[in-house]
Amino acid sequence: MGIELTAEQLAAFQTYYQELIAWNKKFNLTAITDYEEVQIWHFLDSLTCLLALEDKGRAAPLLPSFPSVSVIDVGTGAGFPGLPLKIVRPELRLTLLEARSKKAAFLEHLIRRLELEGVEVIKGRAEEWGRDPAHRERYDLALARALAELSVLVEYALPFCRPGGLLIAQKGAGLRTEVEAAGPAIATLGGALRRIVPVELPGLAQPRSLVVIEKVAPTPEKYPRRPGIPRKRPIKS
Repeated sequence: MGIELTAEQLAAFQTYYQELIAWNKKFNLTAITDYEEVQIWHFLDSLTCLLALEDKGRAAPLLPSFPSVSVIDVGTGAGFPGLPLKIVRPELRLTLLEARSKKAAFLEHLIRRLELEGVEVIKGRAEEWGRDPAHRERYDLALARALAELSVLVEYALPFCRPGGLLIAQKGAGLRTEVEAAGPAIATLGGALRRIVPVELPGLAQPRSLVVIEKVAPTPEKYPRRPGIPRKRPIKS
């Protein structure tokens, strides 16, 4: 990817791995614990989000202005992809949204352990925080990894994006059908599909892609719906 990590950044990733494994023994943060697999599946996979901000080898407008970019990682779990991106791009302003208390506690511990600044952890459901005026349509970039089907995911994440902002959804196989099914939800919530970026990770045969959605209009006030409804009744038209 052309990213050169400093000694400090390499040390931060090593600490991240050690803390992840230590906490995972008590709280089941991840099923992936092998050292090399964590480097690829969690750390490198998170950093591939930077590929979505490139266009034909030239940086999109968001990337050069990273110091002013606000990012929310929706359903971050153990911090992916938000925290690896923060380690590599320390200037970004990051909010980590996680519903589960134990994972939120791990994130707060890790932020202190890595001495990261400009990172906030908020605990709760995306459907609730997406209606909060302090967070609704306040972010330049929303991230979501392995969160839900795309038709559901966009209702969780797009309300956080300001008009002109981007949502990057990290997805796996079966993407074409999923994107087609999500078309009505994307449009209803004020989004437009911008591009799909194929991703290849070393040693992994499974297809990976970044779905990049631009926020082209404000999200209607009725969205997101109350907790649980987006997953039970995805927007169809």
